[in-house]
Amino acid sequence: MATLQPSPMFTPKSILLIKLRHHGDMLLTTPVIRALRQQYPQASIDVLLYKETRPMLQAHPDIRHIHFIDRNWKKEGAWQHIKHEVALVNAVRQRHYDLVINLADQWRSAIITAFSGAKMRIGFDYRKRQNAIWRLAHTHRVSTERHRELHTVEQNLVALTPLNIPLEGYSASMHYAETDGQTTQALLAELQPSAKPYIVIQPTSRWLFKCWEDDKMAALIDSLASDEWDIVLTAAPDKKELTMIDNILSLCQNRRAISLAGKLTLPQLAALIDHAKLFIGVDSAPMHMAAALNTPCIALFGPTKLKQWRPWGENNRVIWAGDYAPLPSPDSIDTKTETRYLSAIPLEDVVNAARNYLDE
Repeated sequence: MATLQPSPMFTPKSILLIKLRHHGDMLLTTPVIRALRQQYPQASIDVLLYKETRPMLQAHPDIRHIHFIDRNWKKEGAWQHIKHEVALVNAVRQRHYDLVINLADQWRSAIITAFSGAKMRIGFDYRKRQNAIWRLAHTHRVSTERHRELHTVEQNLVALTPLNIPLEGYSASMHYAETDGQTTQALLAELQPSAKPYIVIQPTSRWLFKCWEDDKMAALIDSLASDEWDIVLTAAPDKKELTMIDNILSLCQNRRAISLAGKLTLPQLAALIDHAKLFIGVDSAPMHMAAALNTPCIALFGPTKLKQWRPWGENNRVIWAGDYAPLPSPDSIDTKTETRYLSAIPLEDVVNAARNYLDE
């Protein structure tokens, strides 16, 4: 593993951060962006990500430019796909980065890092990448030996070790444009003429095994129904998620719950969550958004890696199904299963946790 240290005079003027994962993963890179901004206040910071995750960072004030990879390029045929990839590498090279930090584990990210032309190129020393090409792509490689013990935010921050940047004390952040807030408030006003405080509940995930039972979610809504606040349900514009929301609403005795399911972009959802009295949701990107926005958050977890994916911050409460019944290993889960592993979580415990926040 590389042990070279940067010169004490090394002050990058232009930095590229690479992460090629899902929406929640992108939000959990923001502590690294915060750390880089504090260490190098005059530097330009760019990001390379998957196109569909761009909404998570597009309004971030510390990001100058976002490069993206469109996973639909491969549908355009081999020649067009190659042209897109070459154009991306050229666009990266034209920025003349001094520092590239590759938080990804894909070969594609290593190739882009290698061809960036950056003087300093940091990557992780993954066990599955112990070969000459990965070593040549990165001038500095950081150990992953402790990754299982660390939250994803902490894993990302460890990549800054060669820069001698402090690795603690950085919160995550979610940003949205003023127009996103205006659009969200306008949509909410159409359904909520009273303009009361509200609770946001996101019952859905793209993976069903991360979800609580519909009848318990409906009972939660009924238990929290009050003249003091409204309840707003949200979900992605996915057919299965929207069907789940419809079923939950049909099971509710209280018919006053408001549904914005499938009606909001991610930045608009952030604006909604930012002004909520409380957020309740499962392990999902919106849960990470609530934590980053410092909105009081109750996160329901099943057989996912709790240590790595719990909400990052202090204003939250995790309710883990593993505290009530045995759970399978996260690595053994078939993500296509329809088993609801959160079923062991009692309704009363979620209701009580919510009331503790609402009574503060």
